[in-house]
Amino acid sequence: MSRGFVKEDDQEEIPIVPPRAHLPEGVTNYVTPMGMDELLTEKQVLLDEKNELSIKDENERRIALNHIDAKLNLLNSRISSAKVVDLKTHPPHEIRFGASVTLKKESTKQIEKYQIVGVDEADISKGKISFISPLAKMLIHKKVGDRAILELPQKQRVYDVLEIEY
Repeated sequence: MSRGFVKEDDQEEIPIVPPRAHLPEGVTNYVTPMGMDELLTEKQVLLDEKNELSIKDENERRIALNHIDAKLNLLNSRISSAKVVDLKTHPPHEIRFGASVTLKKESTKQIEKYQIVGVDEADISKGKISFISPLAKMLIHKKVGDRAILELPQKQRVYDVLEIEY
């Protein structure tokens, strides 16, 4: 039957779900143990939300369920591809995935602290940067006392590595 003879009310609404944090094709989805816990908690919250949905209108309920299912599909894909990194296996004096790093910015002498985490864990407001970010890539394999130079379009940002913690 032609779509011209279908009422608009009969069309299933496609849920618009924002994509998860970008992970380039072919890049391993590394996560910290805490990051995996956060992903699993997020999944449980969505499952609880789905089970406790109390919308009476059948059409609205179906739309809400489709939206939750779409978010769950994206999340399940990310969980299934996750590789949890055991931070205890890293050399304690070298920056690797999961490290918390204290830096001194050369230009301002300002102290900054970051943890290198997975893409889903990254939150700059909490000092958590993705392992695929330029800053994290520049810090990997550095040691206390090393100088790290972040190349920006207009200038360089120079950091001194003060401390590494796991």
